[in-house]
Amino acid sequence: MSASQVLIGCWLALAILSTVTVVLGNAGSTLLLAGSVLAIALVKAWVITEGFMELRHAPAMWRLLLFVWPLVMAGGILLAMMA
Repeated sequence: MSASQVLIGCWLALAILSTVTVVLGNAGSTLLLAGSVLAIALVKAWVITEGFMELRHAPAMWRLLLFVWPLVMAGGILLAMMA
């Protein structure tokens, strides 16, 4: 698969995921919906790091660091919402 095809696929995935986030955000404000939006945000973070930043072949430590940060932020947001 060429680099331009990967980028187009990433763009389409991000557009679809963003649309789903907006639809879920308009559905209400329950903890389950908030968790769903945060899960989608984590998938988007993965698409950005693996696709747009092209870290698919980078050392595992860099990939882990760039995915753990959004995971920590999402966990913090969920904890704040539950308190």
